[in-house]
Amino acid sequence: MGKILIIDDDPEYAEMMARQLAGLDHEVTRAKTLAEGLATLPTFAPEVVLLDVMLPDGNGLDHTRDIKAAASQPEIIIVTGSGDEEGAELAVRSGAWDYWQKGRAAKGIVVTLGHALDFRRGRLARRSARSLDLDGLLGTSPPMTECFDLLADAAASDAPVLVRGETGTGKEVVARAIHRNSARSKKAFVAVDCAALTDTLVESTLFGHDKGAFTGASSERTGLVRQAHEGTLFLDEIGELPMGLQKSFLRVLQEKRFRPVGSDREVSSDFRLIAATNRDLAQMVKVGTFREDLYFRIRSMEMALPPLRERGQDAINIAKCLVVRICERMDLPLKCLSPDFVEGLEMYAWPGNIRELTNAMECAVAAAADGPVLEQIHLPVEVRVHLAKATVKPELNLRRPQPPYASYPTLSTARDSAVAAYLIKLVEDTHGDMDAACELADLSRSRLYELLKLHGVARAVAKGP
Repeated sequence: MGKILIIDDDPEYAEMMARQLAGLDHEVTRAKTLAEGLATLPTFAPEVVLLDVMLPDGNGLDHTRDIKAAASQPEIIIVTGSGDEEGAELAVRSGAWDYWQKGRAAKGIVVTLGHALDFRRGRLARRSARSLDLDGLLGTSPPMTECFDLLADAAASDAPVLVRGETGTGKEVVARAIHRNSARSKKAFVAVDCAALTDTLVESTLFGHDKGAFTGASSERTGLVRQAHEGTLFLDEIGELPMGLQKSFLRVLQEKRFRPVGSDREVSSDFRLIAATNRDLAQMVKVGTFREDLYFRIRSMEMALPPLRERGQDAINIAKCLVVRICERMDLPLKCLSPDFVEGLEMYAWPGNIRELTNAMECAVAAAADGPVLEQIHLPVEVRVHLAKATVKPELNLRRPQPPYASYPTLSTARDSAVAAYLIKLVEDTHGDMDAACELADLSRSRLYELLKLHGVARAVAKGP
């Protein structure tokens, strides 16, 4: 059947689950702590991990990526005695298969576990059968492995795809890879930078125009949507698409027909849409700056590209590949990376992601010239400045995330902050009327002034008598 690892410090529940799963011919191993469970992963190679949340040495939700990074790539089912909505959302966003409360019937989790096993085995079988052209895409980290699985699914489909990710994570490279591996690969890939579209020419650029449609339209123009006929239309930074055009484009996406500017006829275009954004479209929908119907239409399939700082050793491997390419292009001797240089790459957070790493490697190779070794001194000044500061303030090293409690305030600090916030709001809400403030806070005037001074609330705010 399957190999199941239970990481849970509740002996009664863990024993009950182990007995039940062993009775179904599963091979089961138990661990009472996160450290013990993580140490068991390489030797036991589980297919599914039943992971408790509150463990003696940490929160299970904080280690889902560590577990999924194991060689066996197990599915994770979060099991908790005190579930909550935020925990359930975090579990799903962390890649967990399911989020299960211990109070629910144990029979249900057995069924869920069976589905997780079937899914994992099917996923691995499909992955071994796939042969993708991933030119320009590098990475072996679990987040990128998941992205490659989604990329293969997207390439096999014709549904609209929304690619999300920070600037520089390679959204257009992924879009081109989807197109290149799809049935439309022989046709055009048309990229549109929505942020660069001007309000006056946006419709003409996308839909084209007839001769004489407006001043300066001296000839007929085929729009980018039509150019993508039977191919792929890539809308980069779709969050920048003007509101006035979003309704028009929704109809085009649904009907695959549109009217060029100044034309009395409709034309068709059978295109496949891939959109990309570094913005939170769901939040934009809430505040009314992006149409909800268009949002749901463009995200039939969705990919979230991880930032480089969350991709483990991928940054080092990408840097090595870049060195080879850059040296060949610049006709320079091949260079190796010194331990000092590698440490710098590992410590830096790469806020500009792959784009910034590429520029940094270009700079480093050029600075090293004919030298055989890249040293940290060859990195761009901005990177070296950050690394220097990180030696003084380790918290600046964003690449190595601190545990959630690393900067936890003391009770005294938290209390002082809460009192200060209360006083500011009290004075603002009473418009500086000290009599009203004293009455609401149940304080004497002298005590109120003492607290205002103690917590740094400016007397200028309090203009009462």
